[in-house]
Amino acid sequence: MGHPDKVADAISDAVLDLILDHDSEGRCACETLVTTAQAVVAGEVNFRQNPRKKYDVPQTVRDAIVKIGYDDAAIGFDGNGCGVLNLLHEQSADIARGVVRKSKKAQGAGDQGMMFGFACNETACLMPLPINLSHRLVERQAEVRRLGTIDGIRPDAKSQVTIEYNGLDAERVDAVVLSTQHSSIWNGEKKQAELKKAVTEVIIKPVLGAWWHDGIKVYVNPTGQFEIGGPHGDCGLTGRKIIVDTYGGRGRHGGGAFSGKDPSKVDRSAAYMARYIAKNVVAAKLARVCEVQLAYAIGVAEPVSVLVDTQGTGVVDDAILSKLVRQLFDLTPYGLIEMLKLRAPIYSSTASHGHFGREPGEAGKGTFTWEKTDIASELKKGAGKAVSAPKKGVTDNSAPTSIAAKAAPTTAKATKAGTKSTSRRASEMASA
Repeated sequence: MGHPDKVADAISDAVLDLILDHDSEGRCACETLVTTAQAVVAGEVNFRQNPRKKYDVPQTVRDAIVKIGYDDAAIGFDGNGCGVLNLLHEQSADIARGVVRKSKKAQGAGDQGMMFGFACNETACLMPLPINLSHRLVERQAEVRRLGTIDGIRPDAKSQVTIEYNGLDAERVDAVVLSTQHSSIWNGEKKQAELKKAVTEVIIKPVLGAWWHDGIKVYVNPTGQFEIGGPHGDCGLTGRKIIVDTYGGRGRHGGGAFSGKDPSKVDRSAAYMARYIAKNVVAAKLARVCEVQLAYAIGVAEPVSVLVDTQGTGVVDDAILSKLVRQLFDLTPYGLIEMLKLRAPIYSSTASHGHFGREPGEAGKGTFTWEKTDIASELKKGAGKAVSAPKKGVTDNSAPTSIAAKAAPTTAKATKAGTKSTSRRASEMASA
């Protein structure tokens, strides 16, 4: 959470939550820049201010910075005293024209583009193992910092995990990188060696659990020192960690960032819906891997494309799944916002440790609704009916085909008979 780009994301989402707290129908596209002793917020907003509630953008920015842990001017960035420049202005009437309709159900998409969602059965949260471990590492770093378990570590941190695979199966952790900002007490080669040992024992081993083995290559602050960090060490911008925010490169990305955008912007809301769909497909055991692509035109309600790709692991045809998705999920901007309950101030908790792979409600009521698997049973039932239905003009006297009978291969070797599966390594990153 203390990485400069993630600080910017946190500020943008704090401003968004402020606006949605005033007006659940509010519009916001907030971009943030942070650097030494300065934070700049800019973008477009349109909302009805609630006179009974406080509307103070500079204070919201400062509170977000202090909450992260930047509260000391000595390290170059302090939410209590840094400059805050508020350049927010009213949303373009041309954009609003494409979104606002007389009927809410006819609401058009707030932008055009492609959005992707991904899920796989590598972990209990149905996320790829490398990015899931990376997020848990920086999450643990933040916890250790707040508890004071390791003295002198600071908010800025980054992690990266390399996993060796055999086909679709993760076999071993090959390397772990964890860079953590620290005070001057850890400067010097000897102290860095001590810090590496402490980070390995207190952060890395507990997170890896059964994945830990003595052969892992561990890199802690591989440059040799990391005292200067955060916005003082590197300028931060909203939306510059879109791969960290999603699947670590395992699934594709349409290019649109999330933080600071209200749910009328399908860059965010449709990406959440695509994850919701993909996760339910995998939770229903209809595939080991599922990637969902949605595409929208600005001002148009219905998506111009819906594609489900199980990458050869599906137990039914992808075309059947795509049809089921259109039947069971309302993919219009209004529909997906209603289905996932996105018109609430629930976004600040998404700004660090990943938008996906979280527990529904973990940061309070209504948070991470897109991580639910409540449609899995309906998907499974619908898929069962689809594969058992006889084709038109064909009499089928055999017993209905069961989903279980069409189980997907468990390894790449089984997917293509007679072909030896090859090993690969996947490396994913996360920023704290």
